[in-house]
Amino acid sequence: MDLYKEYPAPVIFLRRTFAVVAGIVALPVMLFWKDRARFYSYLHRVWSKTSDKPVWMDQAEKVTCDFY
Repeated sequence: MDLYKEYPAPVIFLRRTFAVVAGIVALPVMLFWKDRARFYSYLHRVWSKTSDKPVWMDQAEKVTCDFY
């Protein structure tokens, strides 16, 4: 039983394209912004999201196989 829906490849491609374009466009402003880490952290979450499962849960499930 699958509780979370995975996004199709075109949606993932569009999300990642948006993250790259937003990062490049915002770079001149973010160089002088003191809170740029939060913005780029948000872009990283947009980049790594491939389903409607929370990103932290997906990453935590991938790491557990390293320890067990």
